Amino acid sequence: MKQLVVVLTCSMMVIQGLMAQSKLPATDKSPMDMSYYPVNYPVLKIQNKASEPLVLRVIYSRPQKNGRSVYGELVEYGKVWRLGANEATELELYKDVKIGANKLKKGRYTMYAIPNPDKWTIILNKETDIWGAFQYDEKKDVLRTEITVEKRQEPVEMFSMAFEKTNGGVNLVIMWDDVKAILPITF
Repeated sequence: MKQLVVVLTCSMMVIQGLMAQSKLPATDKSPMDMSYYPVNYPVLKIQNKASEPLVLRVIYSRPQKNGRSVYGELVEYGKVWRLGANEATELELYKDVKIGANKLKKGRYTMYAIPNPDKWTIILNKETDIWGAFQYDEKKDVLRTEITVEKRQEPVEMFSMAFEKTNGGVNLVIMWDDVKAILPITF
């Protein structure tokens, strides 16, 4: 019996020691988020209310403005940007689509932008699971298209991406600070 108590006591001490060493990382200041088309698809699916199949999903991290000047400073004009923070943004297509005059096969792509004051170049690249734009390789681009941007009256604190339905497709709406960019996607 005495041996059992010693074994149990030692086991508890080892477990407590391991738990003390297993600290969770701090909460990220730029949380990851996802937007779907159809909007709220996962919820609609589990409620058996999905009236159309899943077409698109964008996964991105949401930096905050926090009083900073965003475009032209934090996000430099004329340079490749990961469209958010942390990992590069990824766009997943569940069917073939068309962006501008370009046809794009279903699959998963990393999304980048080259922002400028009046227009952005949107880039889709076949290399995925990339952190930031530090290893961006132009040779792996599958699509480049230019979109116009507009100034907003009300700044948006958190970088945000969402799909809005249009005739024949969707717009991927990208907003942060006082800028709104729209990427039309048809299918």
